[in-house]
Amino acid sequence: MNNKEHNFSRADVLDLMDGFIERILEIRKILLSVSVSALILGPFATFLSIFLITHPRFYAVLEREHEFGEILVVLLGVIISVSVVWMITGVRQYLTLKSWDNRYKEYLEQKDQIDKKIASDFGLEQD
Repeated sequence: MNNKEHNFSRADVLDLMDGFIERILEIRKILLSVSVSALILGPFATFLSIFLITHPRFYAVLEREHEFGEILVVLLGVIISVSVVWMITGVRQYLTLKSWDNRYKEYLEQKDQIDKKIASDFGLEQD
């Protein structure tokens, strides 16, 4: 393998890495929207369930409809539990994406600095 082939393979690897990072950025946007929906829908479902449980007519329904009331209590409990887990997951996901975004910005800055240094060392023009 000569030097020219070596340079092409290195450039191909760098292009693949850049493409991979771009794809991750697209996925990050989707994950960010999922975490935002968790931060909105989780509290909404929790507060709605708590409102229903604490409403005075809720107990009237429980007394009147025994089987339906028991199932309703179980379902509202499951909704509250799942909503709390969803909120916690959304917050953790948001914090993870935020830290990844900061590290990616640092990577881009370092990459630009290295590109400028290489260009100045070898007298090349920057694109």
